[in-house]
Amino acid sequence: MSNLWTNQDLDPAMLRKAFGVFPTGVVAVAAEVDGALTGLAASSFTSVSLDPPLVSFSVANTSKTWPDLRRAAHLGVTILADHHSDVCRQLAGPVDHRFDGIALKASEEGAVTLNEGLARFDTTIYREVEAGDHIIVLLELHAVEHPESGSPLIFHKSGFGRLAV
Repeated sequence: MSNLWTNQDLDPAMLRKAFGVFPTGVVAVAAEVDGALTGLAASSFTSVSLDPPLVSFSVANTSKTWPDLRRAAHLGVTILADHHSDVCRQLAGPVDHRFDGIALKASEEGAVTLNEGLARFDTTIYREVEAGDHIIVLLELHAVEHPESGSPLIFHKSGFGRLAV
């Protein structure tokens, strides 16, 4: 019987490829910070807890957006729909144009969500956990809107796709 673990290739490019076989949804995390719209796209979103209600996402330590975004009183999280692939690319693009032409809603506390999202959450930072080259951000939910229609944007093998239902 051969040992399956003799070829342990932990090269970052190989790891990215291996991690990419697991499909994930994509969210926008956004807020109004010092009067400016600030946000990013994340494909590492997951539900964590019902009591207290918590979700999480991960952001690279090298992110230039997270240091500003984390200063917001509240953060909006929007689960992106399958027609949002261009919006997702835009949210990863030049900071000054991330929200151009996107229909948004802002709470009194500054949480920003996309109008056409599948679910929208008003959150605050519960805890940040250093994890290698990323930070795991735990968010506590304060409000949710869930229109119950549409299909999620899927990130799989470094590209966007749709669920085949």
